[in-house]
This record gives sequence, C-alpha cells and structure tokens, in this order.
Amino acid sequence: MRYPRILMIHRHSLVTRLTHWLNVICLSVLLLSGLQIFNAHPELYWGHYGADGDPAVLTIGSSGQGDDISGFVRIAGVEVPTSGVLGVSTFEGSPTPRAFPAWATIPSFQDLATGRRWHFFFAWVFLVNGIFYLGFGILSGHFRRDLAPARRDLSPRHLWREILDHARLRFPRGQEAKRYNALQKLTYLAVIVILLPTMLLTGLTMSPGFDAIVPALVDIFGGRQSARTIHFMTATLLVLFVLVHVAMVVLSGTWNNMRSMITGRYAIREKGPHS
Repeated sequence: MRYPRILMIHRHSLVTRLTHWLNVICLSVLLLSGLQIFNAHPELYWGHYGADGDPAVLTIGSSGQGDDISGFVRIAGVEVPTSGVLGVSTFEGSPTPRAFPAWATIPSFQDLATGRRWHFFFAWVFLVNGIFYLGFGILSGHFRRDLAPARRDLSPRHLWREILDHARLRFPRGQEAKRYNALQKLTYLAVIVILLPTMLLTGLTMSPGFDAIVPALVDIFGGRQSARTIHFMTATLLVLFVLVHVAMVVLSGTWNNMRSMITGRYAIREKGPHS
C-alpha cells in the first residue's frame, strides 16, 4: 500500500451544517443591526442608569466641527483618536459624527427603528435555530461524542502542547484530524454554554417587556445599563472568536474545511507505517 493516501470521511451531519450556515446569516445581521442600534447612543455605562453627561465605561464619539471634526474612542477615561475608522464617517462628501461607519450597519443610513426590527427578527431566528441545534446535539450524542473533552485533554501538559502547536501552525494530521482537539472542544463549549447564553440573557434584560415577566434579570446583571455593556462585550468576544475561527479554517486548509461544512466530507492524509 502506498502512503500517504487520502481518505474521505464524513465529519459533519446535515443538521450541524444547516444550523451552522443559518448561524452565519443570523450573526452577521445581528452584528450589523446591533451596531446600528449602538449608533443611536454610542456610550456604555455600568449600573441601572446612563444618559448624556453620566460617566461612561466606553464612548465612541467626535469632537470639533466642520472639516476639523475628529473621531475618538474613550475607554475608562483613556481617549484614543480614531478618525477615519470610528466616530466620524463621510456622508455626501462631508465628515459626519457617527460611531460606526455606514458600511458596518444595517441599514446603512441612520435609522434606529429599522435597525431594531432587523435585530429582533434575526435574534428570534437565531434562538430557535440554537434550541434546535442543542436538542439535536443532546439527543444524537453529538455533544458527548464530539465536544466533551476527555480527561487527558484537560491535562496542563496536553493543553500546553496544543497551544504551542497552534502557535507554530502545526495542525492535526492522519487519525487525529478526524476529531476536534482539546482547544477546539473547550472553545466551542465556552461559546455554546457561556458566551451565547450570556448574550441572549443580557439582550432580554434590555427589554422592558421581558423585565416585567422576569424582573430578577435586571438585578442579576446589575442593572439594564450593565446588561447593555455586557451584551456589547459578549458580542465583541464573539466577533473575535469568529475571526480566529476563520483564520484557522484558512490556515488548516480552506477548501477541505469548507467542503466538510457544505457536503460533510472531509479529507485526511493517512500517515505511512514509518511516517
């Protein structure tokens, strides 16, 4: 038998693939419409109250007038100039105060009501899709079989070796490529169990109607303004996760990874007897 040989395996189920791509659509719209909502009042506070003039945890704003206007981001009192990126956008050829630029929001023009409609609709689609995925993952054994880390996966020595391998862009080969490694399992579980539920609950906490049904949520997150800040932070962490995820997909084999998430088929290169 000649080595190395290419072996095609079935890596992702149809349900996993469909819910994955629906998540991509939902999260994209949620992010862009969320930035539209943030633009209506581009400041974050901590506690129960927050308005113009109150101390803000984060501010994306502008200073000056006319052609001398400049953008900035202020975090905990530390201000960083961000002209050309955040705080100021060009509208009809003139610089205009705007936290996030038109290309980063849905809709592109400033419209809070439309942004909220997009955001709330896709939030419910995302929730239903997530519940369906969770039900499938539990009933089919997907979580137990593919995502639950084994005891050896959690040893400091094993985790440190995987961190070094990732830093050196050394990705699993052969039989090891058939399953998620420890870092993937822990990251996916953190997103599914911690990050997404926190983002969902903080979003619900900002709804006065839902607060009337479950008033304890406001106290759990320390106030509606705190919930808004945590919601923004979890969304930022989710964006970072997606960026790293996409980078790993590209670096470890773009076509192979994309094919596995479209058709379910994944190619692995088997090692020879003396490889």
